[in-house]
Amino acid sequence: MSNILYIGGGLGFIFLMTTLGSATVLLFRRPLGASAHTVFLGFAAGVMIAASVWSLLIPAIDSAQAEGQIGWIPAAGGVVLGALFLYALDHLIPHLHPETNAREGVPTRFKRPTLLVLAVTLHNIPEGMAVGLSLALAVQHGGDPVFFASATALALGIGIQNFPEGAAISLPLRQEGVSAPKAFLAGVGSGVVEPVFGLLTVALAAFVIPIMPWLLAFAAGAMLYVVVEELIPEAHLSAAHHLGTASVLFGFLVMMVLDVALG
Repeated sequence: MSNILYIGGGLGFIFLMTTLGSATVLLFRRPLGASAHTVFLGFAAGVMIAASVWSLLIPAIDSAQAEGQIGWIPAAGGVVLGALFLYALDHLIPHLHPETNAREGVPTRFKRPTLLVLAVTLHNIPEGMAVGLSLALAVQHGGDPVFFASATALALGIGIQNFPEGAAISLPLRQEGVSAPKAFLAGVGSGVVEPVFGLLTVALAAFVIPIMPWLLAFAAGAMLYVVVEELIPEAHLSAAHHLGTASVLFGFLVMMVLDVALG
């Protein structure tokens, strides 16, 4: 029961933060400025880069070596598979990049607000997988303080960046003419995939413990794809691109400090 509460609490926290961020649309109706949006994107990118290394790839290598495997093989292979997975989703799921108004994915008649929600939902999939796997790894090691600290740090880091991410979807939707309650629900809906995919990966990890290093690296590769393909480029589209760079570094430092300090 304690393991269930632990996993549920971690996944519930990251979803709660998305919900709270989305709720800002009920308080503020003004659109996000270009600089604020740049900061949000950069911060999220920095957090995800650091989380991929400290919370996913390093544990993947350590777990592989503990089982007598060559550490870099599942780490490298998992990253490639995770990136290919997101590449496929990127070309299958219809979505819109608001900074460039570029549509991607299969052709669809979905309206702009729906495409904006799908874009954020696509980003949230690897985040949910990463947190779910990290929590599952901690449970598999019987509450080992090292793995527990790593999972806690990852949930905190992803949760922190989920707050501005929730606002970044609900506030623009309000400006698109969507009512405040519907914009809030859309933001919440974009975050639902995190606990869903988190629980799916937890269930999968319980049956395929020997390939846990591959799964951890898979989640890292998926997050790195999102960062390199979308977050960092979009953070540098505005005139405040230096602010985007600073935000990436700040997000990286926040996630790194969380992981190292709690570990």
